[in-house]
Amino acid sequence: MTYVIGVDVGGTFTDAVLDDDSGSVIAAKAPSTPPDYSRGVLDVLALLAEQLGRSVEEMLAETHHVAHGTTSSLNALVMRQVPDVGFLTTKGHRDSIFIMNVEGRYLGRSPHELQHVLAQDKDHYLLPKRHALEVTERIDRDGNVIVALDEDEVRTQVRRLHDDGIRAIAVSLLWAFRNPAHEKRIRELVHEIDPDVYVALSSEVSPRIREFARHSTTIMSTQVGPGLRTYLTDLEDSLNSRGLNGPLLVMQSNGGAVAASEAPSQAISTVGSVLTGGVVGSTQLGKRLGHRNIISTDVGGTTFLVGLIVDGEPERDTTTVINHHPINVPTLRVHAIGSGGGAVAWVDAGGNLRIGPHSAGAVPGPASYDQGGTEPTNTDANLVLGILPTTGLLGGRKALSVEKAREAIRTRIAEPLGLSTEDAAAAVHAAQNAQTGDLLRKTVVEAGYDPRDFVLYAFGGSGPAFCANYARQLGVDEVVVPLGPVASAFSAYGLAASDIALAQELSDPAQLPVDPVRAEKNFAQLEDQVRQGLDRQGLKFDDVEIVREIDMRYAMQLAEVTVPVADGPLDQAALDAAAERFETRYADLYGQGSGFREAGVQAITYRVRGRGVLPFSPELPPLEKADVEPRESGRRPVYLEIGQGFVDTPIYDYAALRAGHVIDGPAVIEVPTTVVVPGGRTGTVDGLGNLHITTSSMVEIRSASSPEGA
Repeated sequence: MTYVIGVDVGGTFTDAVLDDDSGSVIAAKAPSTPPDYSRGVLDVLALLAEQLGRSVEEMLAETHHVAHGTTSSLNALVMRQVPDVGFLTTKGHRDSIFIMNVEGRYLGRSPHELQHVLAQDKDHYLLPKRHALEVTERIDRDGNVIVALDEDEVRTQVRRLHDDGIRAIAVSLLWAFRNPAHEKRIRELVHEIDPDVYVALSSEVSPRIREFARHSTTIMSTQVGPGLRTYLTDLEDSLNSRGLNGPLLVMQSNGGAVAASEAPSQAISTVGSVLTGGVVGSTQLGKRLGHRNIISTDVGGTTFLVGLIVDGEPERDTTTVINHHPINVPTLRVHAIGSGGGAVAWVDAGGNLRIGPHSAGAVPGPASYDQGGTEPTNTDANLVLGILPTTGLLGGRKALSVEKAREAIRTRIAEPLGLSTEDAAAAVHAAQNAQTGDLLRKTVVEAGYDPRDFVLYAFGGSGPAFCANYARQLGVDEVVVPLGPVASAFSAYGLAASDIALAQELSDPAQLPVDPVRAEKNFAQLEDQVRQGLDRQGLKFDDVEIVREIDMRYAMQLAEVTVPVADGPLDQAALDAAAERFETRYADLYGQGSGFREAGVQAITYRVRGRGVLPFSPELPPLEKADVEPRESGRRPVYLEIGQGFVDTPIYDYAALRAGHVIDGPAVIEVPTTVVVPGGRTGTVDGLGNLHITTSSMVEIRSASSPEGA
């Protein structure tokens, strides 16, 4: 027997999915354990082993690999819980990270914040000025050395940082992406002084044009690299001591994994890794169900995440924003707000009900956890409304206190708003639906898509309780709750289903037409780097897929659009075709007629993405077909609609449902996550155990295991 395990470490819960080569899939869920999240990983692995009837050691001995998504990098950056680092750059250019190219005033800010110019500030600097030092050197835009590196000055600056206790240094020189020689020499000089100092080079972390973004990317990668290295080393040692036979892989924000030994050197690539697991899982499941346009929604304990799959492929970005700083890292495009099950509900000074972004997390958790938390959350509201069972979460392993939930909502929400406790809980539920609906509209409609062309997938510990309502607000006709054996651990399923993915990029700005020989040379260099990186993973692949891209823009503009470049020999016709794709995509994004070809088109950054296809990937097994009508496991009063109050509602146990079962709303299905089928909606179980929620009273769902799909 060979196993593949995916582990998704969230802010509140740690999920895991195990697949074996016989087609069986099991899942487990355990509370996360901050600040040492590795304890939660070991806890959830023990739950998987318990389901197998084996010891953890026996299970890990037969495990091909463990794919791990971690929040540690993102949480450390967002909460600024990072160690002091040093920064070395070209003389005369230190202040670029403090000037922030003006972007520091508006990047990552809400429309409301942007309207209040006087309230804006730039106190989110990355490091103090005493740790940002300059060295004499200069390489020009073509990569030629104009001023040699002053090595004595480098040694002096490094010793200044070292004497100030700095043990991690970011090096980002002005034109290092065109010629990295000076950066590499600085690393050698640093290690001559202290070989244990962590050094990140912009030419390796972010070899892309634009000084500020490249600097901030390299600095942030340096801030999280040492901590990530320590965490992964300790976790891998713990797993190896328990008999892990295969490697520990770490999910990246690009939707693929990388060996744990490789991740710290490109630490910034792991930022947002757990955000992408659900998108990868949705893509895989969509192939089975025949869905090519999918809105992937993941509502966990802390966040509400939305990603789009268009024509079978996840939408991607080449940059992201963290703490108002641009970060150059290829990523799946995932939008997030703090509106998960643990998001705190509160009343602002104007008497308005607000949800999040602060979360109760795993510790102390929602008030109903009875662990000392007193702030009301979405979870508390759902418990008061009867949506969640009083027996608790995780199949009863996580007890819930209705009394504590009612007290928190009464004192913090109901009394300030002059409502009953029940109506206040219903208001929290409605506000959460409205908030998630707003993010969905921003993600889908503002990107130029029609929601009616999409199917919405809803998962996570909290998502299935809200999904029918936020899908209705968006105008989506069909919702799929990926249940089966993965239930609320669907993001972990995505991690287990992921392959190794690497990306290399290089900026080489030039006006089209570009010499095909020059372009081919760039792609050949990048592909060689990608293939070498895949070789270092220590894994055998069923296949290796290579994709080439160019970021293009109209001359004198900043907005770049990524376009694919066809395989095969690169000639002028292939580059012309890429330029045509750029103009088509530009018009899709910014409107027909918005382009201006007369200004000229520029090729800015070349990129190669490589995917090493792993031999084992989880497949959801088919579900037994129904031979009788679904039976209720009980009934309880549930409050789903404001103005309607509590309604005696049938409860169904998912474990007793079979393919073809149809459930008319209102109804609640307990998985161990909770799925709500509102009145006027119908839930139908397909051949893989997924629940399809639609507006019609009866829907025929083709068996997902049939050739036609579902």
